[in-house]
Amino acid sequence: MPPVPGPDRSPNPTSPASSAPAMTLVLPTYNERGNLAEAIARAAKVLDGIDWEIIVVDDDSPDGTADLAKEIGAKDHRVRCIRRVGRRGLAGACIEGMLASANPIVAVMDADLQHDEALLPKMYAAVAGGTADLAIGSRFAEGAEIQGLSSNRKVASGIANTMVRALLGVSLKDPMSGFFMVRREIVEEAAPKLSNQGFKILIDLIASSPRKLKVVEMPFVFRERMSGESKLDALVTLEFAGLLVSKMLGGIVSIRFLLFGLVGLSGVVVHLTTLRLGITLGRLPFDTAQTVATFVAMTWNFFLNNGLTYRDRRLKGWRLWRGLASFYLVCGVGVVANVGVAGWLNSMDQVWWLAGTAGALVGSVWNYAASAALTWRSR
Repeated sequence: MPPVPGPDRSPNPTSPASSAPAMTLVLPTYNERGNLAEAIARAAKVLDGIDWEIIVVDDDSPDGTADLAKEIGAKDHRVRCIRRVGRRGLAGACIEGMLASANPIVAVMDADLQHDEALLPKMYAAVAGGTADLAIGSRFAEGAEIQGLSSNRKVASGIANTMVRALLGVSLKDPMSGFFMVRREIVEEAAPKLSNQGFKILIDLIASSPRKLKVVEMPFVFRERMSGESKLDALVTLEFAGLLVSKMLGGIVSIRFLLFGLVGLSGVVVHLTTLRLGITLGRLPFDTAQTVATFVAMTWNFFLNNGLTYRDRRLKGWRLWRGLASFYLVCGVGVVANVGVAGWLNSMDQVWWLAGTAGALVGSVWNYAASAALTWRSR
């Protein structure tokens, strides 16, 4: 087996800058084996003179990214790996890595070599020197250059940034950046409010911080990806929209519940469409058509939730079918709760639409909470 490339360091290096605050660089990864060793080597080179460690947080990559990280760590004890099994998501990986650090300064950088590691010492100087609480590598600040975004993604990023600034009142040029450095105490303070879903942790961190942060944006060259594929897809857009709505509501409603509700609304359309087709084309009695439509809608909701709402806990194989059965059971109880609450309120001479809405809300909350616990085994 060929030797594993990595930083050429002694097992227990001693930093010459022992009086300066130490920092942790978090590299969230999924299928980045082809880039990881080079990313670590480049970071180690530019961080020479700083007391650093690198935490690779891998979402159980099938390409062996975690194995490579551990092999590199066996040669350099400043590199360690957290392998996450049964949970996925860039934001969650970043949060877990930052909270696993004991150093006063933490940074997040992609392992795909698109972020310019040469900016790390400048970011460190700003945060360690007290100029900033948060230093951001910006793709849109004056002097920045974007090489690794398609024209469509550039437009999408611009729209997303505009939405963040308008809806959350964040006056940054690149609030969607995934390249930043921050004092760990700020992450610790915001942690209870942070969402582990989605791909955009920076805007969540800023919006969730209980204090006003001193922020500096630094331009860099956003490079082309060297190996592998981008993890961004259409579902990320929905998660991002959910994050914005959640933060606008003060975080009282989770992103997952918002996505669950969105799926439920689509299920209503599926239910009514199936019911109509059953009555008109299938010439089924109403009760039969209603039963068929109910099961079709529940099946639709289950698979859409499995792919979107719980994409980080997606069920596969035999667990998929067991989950479907439990989802049927949960939703069946939800129907009973819905009808029971609505009927009780209506019997008290409440407005019919208010009673119906209350019943639907109770049923939805039950379905969400029970399916999270029983079907997807999520808190």
